[in-house]
Amino acid sequence: MDAKTAAYVIAPPALVAVPVAGETGLFPVRRILCVGRNYAAHRREMGGDDRDPPFFFAKPADAIVLPGRDVAYPPRTANLHHEMELVVALKAGGAEVSPERALELVFGYAAGVDLTRRDLQNAAKDKGQPWEAGKAFDEAAPISSIRRWSGPPPQGRIRLSMNGETRQDASLADMIWNVAEVIAEASRLWRLAAGDLIFTGTPEGVGPIVRGDRVEGEVEGVGRLAFTVI
Repeated sequence: MDAKTAAYVIAPPALVAVPVAGETGLFPVRRILCVGRNYAAHRREMGGDDRDPPFFFAKPADAIVLPGRDVAYPPRTANLHHEMELVVALKAGGAEVSPERALELVFGYAAGVDLTRRDLQNAAKDKGQPWEAGKAFDEAAPISSIRRWSGPPPQGRIRLSMNGETRQDASLADMIWNVAEVIAEASRLWRLAAGDLIFTGTPEGVGPIVRGDRVEGEVEGVGRLAFTVI
């Protein structure tokens, strides 16, 4: 029996798909890669050095929270943080992609929030352990609709407010590694493919959120998202 005719022994998981702004079609998510410390001021607030290269971690596709949905406060944490980010959606992939060709892989962009159980992340760091419990939990990746895009990447403002108070406000131009460089670097570590999402890092101003908080984020010209922590 080949793979095409084999029956599954359990029901396969549902495909995660994100709306595309102004279109009826959905963008299927293969996996989520995230860049750490890609804005100089955020590196400093987290105790890093501006000269350090950015690094990657991952979230599962089913960490996505679709537009319009609220976010359940996760278990086993007393220090949940918001991190507002530009998200890149890929329409094609490859390995060892050059920065000059990297933008050819881009389908579009979205606004996203990298939710972090900071206490669990810090405990893992202190012990030299992996970060999955701090970063890759359920509902850890709220996202806006994806906006189809051609040409140079967005260069506008990236903002996040909580209960109407601005927490994060910066320019996408402040990224240490630009979008093309981020894609190229990721392609040296993984063979990228259509359906991959890349969260490109957060600016300064990250901080805690609690139950009942209303979070609103925007990447100028790309998209907005809003959710309440329940």
